[in-house]
Amino acid sequence: MSKKTSQGDTGHRTVTRRDFIAAIGGLGVGAVLAGTGASVLLQTDEVYAIEASDGYLLVDTKKCGGCETCMLVCTLAHCGRSNVNLSRLQLTKNPLGHFPLDLAQNQCRQCPYPSCVEACPTKAMHVDPESHVRLVDEDKCVGCERCIEACPFTPARVQWNFEDRHAQKCDLCQETPFWDEQGGPNGKQACVEACPMHAIAFTRDIPRQTDEGYDVNLRTVHWAIAGFPMDDAARTLPEISVPASVVTGVKE
Repeated sequence: MSKKTSQGDTGHRTVTRRDFIAAIGGLGVGAVLAGTGASVLLQTDEVYAIEASDGYLLVDTKKCGGCETCMLVCTLAHCGRSNVNLSRLQLTKNPLGHFPLDLAQNQCRQCPYPSCVEACPTKAMHVDPESHVRLVDEDKCVGCERCIEACPFTPARVQWNFEDRHAQKCDLCQETPFWDEQGGPNGKQACVEACPMHAIAFTRDIPRQTDEGYDVNLRTVHWAIAGFPMDDAARTLPEISVPASVVTGVKE
């Protein structure tokens, strides 16, 4: 749920749409308010501020083994059944591709400016007032799929649940009726817990809004000890990237 930027309680007048456009000099409705961690949406004649999400998912596609465990546990936690087609984190594979371009994990970015929220005509797609995670109220969803069309990424980070007939997206496991764990930004995320390669991580820091901002290097020294290079280019030999103190147990 978005919040008005009006400060009526302090005697300040409500900022109108015209005032806001004049203030930002035509930067656009998706302008991020510098230093505030909030973005804005223009609706009717009012300006609404949307606070940044309290959490984000990061992935390491070069560490991912393509096992689809993340997708299976996602559907088990949210739907109570295993069906990768209902997963809120989509893993895409290119059988003709080569490492590291043969796999991609497509997770919701919890965008600072969520176009899916703006596009929803029933406010089913909304921002949680406490965690600020972008959520779907399934009871309010009418199936127009405007949120899916509005998502600027391919594949869309919002999916149509063809079995239960409503839109859905990653909620950082805030609402998982079939998983007996506290989720959300202050809890656990099923995909992070279940990934056997530890290729998914949770962060509270807003990632840089590029593909590289969400696809990061999660490889540790243990990765090199197992015989795998730690650098993205896979050119640094594992024995070079492992500190001698780790191998010998003697501090340098």
